[in-house]
Amino acid sequence: MTTTNTATATVPEATRPAHRSPQVLRWLGAYTASTLGDSVYYLALSWSAVSSGSPAQAGLVMAVAAVPRALLMLGGGVIADRLGPRRVVIASDAVRCLVVLGLAATLFLASPGLWALAAVALVFGVVDALFLPAVGALPPRIAERDQLARVQGMRGLAYRLGAVLGAPLGGLAVALGGPATAFGIAGILFALSLPLLGALKLRPLPQEETRDGTALRDLADGLRYLRGHRTLGPLMIVVLLADLGFTGPLNVGLAVLSEQRGWGASGIGWVLAGFGTGAAGASLLLTVKGHVPRAGLVMGWTMAVGAVSIGALAYIPLLPLAALAAVSIGLLAGLSGALCNALVQTECDPAYLGRVSAVSSLGSLGLAPLSFPVTGAAIGLWGPGPVFVASAAVCALSGVYALAVPALRRAELPK
Repeated sequence: MTTTNTATATVPEATRPAHRSPQVLRWLGAYTASTLGDSVYYLALSWSAVSSGSPAQAGLVMAVAAVPRALLMLGGGVIADRLGPRRVVIASDAVRCLVVLGLAATLFLASPGLWALAAVALVFGVVDALFLPAVGALPPRIAERDQLARVQGMRGLAYRLGAVLGAPLGGLAVALGGPATAFGIAGILFALSLPLLGALKLRPLPQEETRDGTALRDLADGLRYLRGHRTLGPLMIVVLLADLGFTGPLNVGLAVLSEQRGWGASGIGWVLAGFGTGAAGASLLLTVKGHVPRAGLVMGWTMAVGAVSIGALAYIPLLPLAALAAVSIGLLAGLSGALCNALVQTECDPAYLGRVSAVSSLGSLGLAPLSFPVTGAAIGLWGPGPVFVASAAVCALSGVYALAVPALRRAELPK
C-alpha cells in the first residue's frame, strides 16, 4: 500500500503538462517578474527623460537602446548557445538589477542629468541583445517538445500581464516617490527573477553540440543551419515581413491617428487595451489547447486576415469601433505570432535555438524600431491612411508567403 501511494505521488516531470510543471512555473514566474521590471523601468526612464530635457532629447534617450540591440542581437544568440541560456538570462537580470538600483540611488542623492539616463539605456540595449535570444532558448530545456506550444501561450500571457500591470505600477511609484522609487521597484523585480532562475533544473539536450571554433564560426554555422532548413528559413522571412509591417503603425501611426480623430491620449489607451485583450485571448487559447491543428496554415491565414484589420483601422472614425478593430488585430496577430514562436521552438534543433531566436527577434526588437523615423516621415507626407494600408499590405504579403511555401503551409505542432 505504501509503495502504491509513493508511486502515485511521484509523477515524472516529463508526463506533466506545462501548466503543472514546477520547472515551467519557475521559469514563468521569473519571466513575469523580469517583464514587470522592464515595464516599470521604461516608464520611469521616459518620465525622467522628459522631465530632464526637451522632447527631442527624451526621444534620443529612449532610442539609444535600439542601436546596440540591433547590432549585437546575433552575437547574443551565439553566446546563449555557447554558455547555456540559463546562465545568460541570470547574468542579464543581475546586471539590470544592479544598474537600475544604482541609478535609483544616484537619483536619491543627486540629479545626474540626461547623460546618466542615456548610459543606463545603452547598457539595457546591450543586455537585451543577450537576454532575448537566451530567454527564447530556455523552453526546450525545461519542457517536453509536445508542451512547447503551451509554454509559448503561457509566455504570451505573462508578457501581457507585465505590460498591463507594469505601467500603472510604474506610474504609481513615480507619483508617490518620484523616478528614483520607480527605478528601485524595477530593480527589486529583476532581483526576484534570480532565485527562480537559479532553481531551474535543465533537461540535457540530445546530441549537444561541441564548439571548438570561434564565435564568428558559430554564428556562420547557425546562419547556415537556418538557411538550409526547409521550414525555419522561410519562417524567418515571414517573421521579418510581419514585424516591419506591424510595428511602425502601432507605435508611431496610432498617436497621429488618435490626434487627428480627436480621441486624445485616452483614445490611444483604449485602442492599445483592445489590442492587448485580443493578444491575451490568443495566448490563452494556445495555453489551454496546447495544440493547434495545421498550425502553418492557420498562421498564414491569420496574418493575411489580420492585415485587413490593420488597414481598416486608419479609416474608422469612431473610437469604440476602432477599439473593436484593435481586438481583432490583437487576436489574429497574437495567434500568428504565438504560432511562429511555437514553430521556432519545435522545428529548431535546441543546440541552435539561441542563434535562431536571435534572428527571429532581430526584426521586431532590433530593425523595426529603427524604421520609426521613416514611418513618421511617411505619415507626415501622406497621412496615416496610406501608411496603414501599405503596412497592411506588407503584413498580408507575409501571410501569403507563408501559405505559398509548402513546408510552412504543412508545418504542424507536436501533439
